[in-house]
Amino acid sequence: MSKNVLLLPALLLAGASALAQPGAASSPSKSELARLCADCSWVADVHTEERKGKASGLGVIGGAVVGGLLGNQVGGGTGKKIATVGGAVAGGYAGNEIEKNAKSHKVWVVKLVGKDGSSRKHEQAQDPNLKVGDTVQLRDGQLLRR
Repeated sequence: MSKNVLLLPALLLAGASALAQPGAASSPSKSELARLCADCSWVADVHTEERKGKASGLGVIGGAVVGGLLGNQVGGGTGKKIATVGGAVAGGYAGNEIEKNAKSHKVWVVKLVGKDGSSRKHEQAQDPNLKVGDTVQLRDGQLLRR
């Protein structure tokens, strides 16, 4: 009896977490695929992802300058030169990553299943307002609900 009492809350939590996962991928039935037009697709999943931005080089330059200045404050003689170069390299890398993170953006990823059962992903910069099970066509880079 005590095992069942302990097991029940664990099962309830596991079931609740499985239900709470948004955008769970799905697959169409054969009849749903048969109803698709030749250039239509079935929406199997829609979710967002964060993409890093493109670096322009300013982050590398700024980071290298700051890293070199900080490295120059350490040690003396040959150690100071090594610390300056190491600081510039590390600062350049850090500056580049900081710039890419600062320019990050959200994209909507839509998994599509074609009439032949093949799947592909399509990314959009704006919310496509689609849900699993929708039928869509790709026109001029945009997904249009049918």
